[in-house]
Amino acid sequence: MTGPIKRVPFDVESYSRRSRTGPCFICAIVSRDPSQPEEIVYDDGNHIGFLARFAALPGYVLVAPKAHVEHVVRDLDEDQFIAVMRVVRRVALALEASVPCERTYLLSLGSQQGNAHLHWHIAALPPGVPYEQQQYHALMAENGVVEHTPEEAAALAARIRAALDA
Repeated sequence: MTGPIKRVPFDVESYSRRSRTGPCFICAIVSRDPSQPEEIVYDDGNHIGFLARFAALPGYVLVAPKAHVEHVVRDLDEDQFIAVMRVVRRVALALEASVPCERTYLLSLGSQQGNAHLHWHIAALPPGVPYEQQQYHALMAENGVVEHTPEEAAALAARIRAALDA
């Protein structure tokens, strides 16, 4: 790692309130709602991948089915589940080719109470992060989120898209 991850504080309370009372943010991204100007890295018509707005690590991507489904097992038949996992793997490999990465974390998070739209988190752990700051600690926005400019996000998204096209 070339230096410590540059983080800024994250307002967990506001985020929680918005995710529990606001419209589905993934459906908004899928519909290209201007209030959700995320950097799209993958779109095959059935699935979408985009840079996380509140990234706990540099190189943090979310992948979701475009259809609003909410349960990781019950709402997908086996073929649909395998298809989305293929996308997760493909995007994860492109992410690893785009940022320095010691380990890639894959998680499906969300809740019926908020952020219900099924999605996977793909997070690249940079090399050199002390063990005590890895795993759950590295993924918790409560520890701050990565500070980056829109230009830096666009450049990262372009690298991931290029890796996907390679």
